[in-house]
Amino acid sequence: WSRLHQRRMSIKEELHAPTVKKFNPPLRLLCGPGPGNAHPRVLSAMSLPQVGHLDPYFLELMEDIKSLLRYSFQTANDFTIPVSGTGSAAMEACVCNLIEPGDIFLVGCNGYFGHRLVEMGKRYGAITQPMIKPWGEVFSYEEVKEAVEKHKPTVLALIHAETSTGACQPFEGIGELCRKHNCLLIADCVTSISGVPLFLDKWGIDAAYAGTQKALSCPPGVAPLSFNKRAMHKLMSRKTTVANWYLDMRMIAAYLTEGGGGGTRSYHHTAPISMCYALREALEIVREEGLESRWRRHQQVAESFWKELEAMGLELLVDRKHRLPTLTTIKVPAGIDPKQVTSYILSKYQIEIGNGLGELAGKCFRVGLMGVNARSDIVLTVLAALRDALEQQGYQCKPKQKTRAAL
Repeated sequence: WSRLHQRRMSIKEELHAPTVKKFNPPLRLLCGPGPGNAHPRVLSAMSLPQVGHLDPYFLELMEDIKSLLRYSFQTANDFTIPVSGTGSAAMEACVCNLIEPGDIFLVGCNGYFGHRLVEMGKRYGAITQPMIKPWGEVFSYEEVKEAVEKHKPTVLALIHAETSTGACQPFEGIGELCRKHNCLLIADCVTSISGVPLFLDKWGIDAAYAGTQKALSCPPGVAPLSFNKRAMHKLMSRKTTVANWYLDMRMIAAYLTEGGGGGTRSYHHTAPISMCYALREALEIVREEGLESRWRRHQQVAESFWKELEAMGLELLVDRKHRLPTLTTIKVPAGIDPKQVTSYILSKYQIEIGNGLGELAGKCFRVGLMGVNARSDIVLTVLAALRDALEQQGYQCKPKQKTRAAL
């Protein structure tokens, strides 16, 4: 033993430690499509002492998170959990658990993330049927009804809040339509949860996923997910094994819910403890403010922002009726280089706003006023920075006095 000990103690590294810069992240105002700035209370929660992922305290904490998520989603769904991963993980969890090879998967594609759902569906063996609409527009009930009757899908997915365009999809009547045609309804709520009115039960949504880094003002790393009884029945009666082990919700149900997988609670993976603390605090902040007040705040701030953008002579992409209050898409004026604008704002003001994505690349700016950043002072700050950046390229904005007076 002593020789073995001496040998281990004398082993030398083969690669030397690298030289890296001092770790000192810059202070940015994050007003792009996400992530937004985390609430200070959320950041503080992440620094609290960790417990084990099977510790009784953590399991109690998880029950609080599930209860608060039900409030934010406006649902009574028992299976409402935080997925260990970003919003894209929760998106894939919906697809891989509710789709089996050969299922017909109808997806509303009016932006970037509908197309991502189509790609995921293909990888899990679905027969995908995209519904195509110009980016920035939404689907009418009649358009959805026609597509459902034509394709007879097993699952329909719609993006409630399309982050690439800033459009908010109406859901009234679609849940009832899906039940009539024995079809599950999935909703992408990444940019809508807690910032836009959202009613899973009232609208008949069977499965929904969201992100934490938008209106919840929590860093990315966990993602809300909710399945109702119809979705859980589809999951539990699958003829094939879920093709994604990490996101198999039958196994995760056995971990996060007592008897959720048909037996006693069992280990699946090590949950991100500090991220769960963060989500718990973010959801508590939502509860304290109240959803109605929070929705109203986001709407009022967005409307003041839209008014002043139009006063500057800028055009918005989405029709006012279907505009997201959490995310605004601004058309790039003729002759303006959008990347120069966003780079100038970042370097001079330490403010991040987003450029267009996918089909809208080079055509619009994306500005997020979400969660803790949905405030009038942030509106004034972003407007001033955007005005300066546009004027640097010769764009003639209207007098700034009018902008300040209206707020």
